[in-house]
Amino acid sequence: MDANIAAALSYLVGFVTGIIFLVVEKENRFVRFHAMQSTIFFLALLAIQVLLQLVPLVGFLLFLLVLLPFSAVAWLVLMFKAYQGEEFRIPYVGDMAAERI
Repeated sequence: MDANIAAALSYLVGFVTGIIFLVVEKENRFVRFHAMQSTIFFLALLAIQVLLQLVPLVGFLLFLLVLLPFSAVAWLVLMFKAYQGEEFRIPYVGDMAAERI
């Protein structure tokens, strides 16, 4: 599989495909970087979502009006940048991913 396609696919189902590509891909640093960034980023979004659910109405509204659109746009941008062959780094998350691969 082409590295650009594999890197883009590591974002397809969030942290799930990120973990899969981390396990499967052992040699390509580009794919591993995007898989690690996907795993860290989408697990962080999941943690934020869980915390927002602890606040009954405001948490739901913040999730629906802020977190959901943000994560959808970020998902599309990350997949597009990975497919283009760019090592696009999310602030803080990209540095963490680069250190751990």
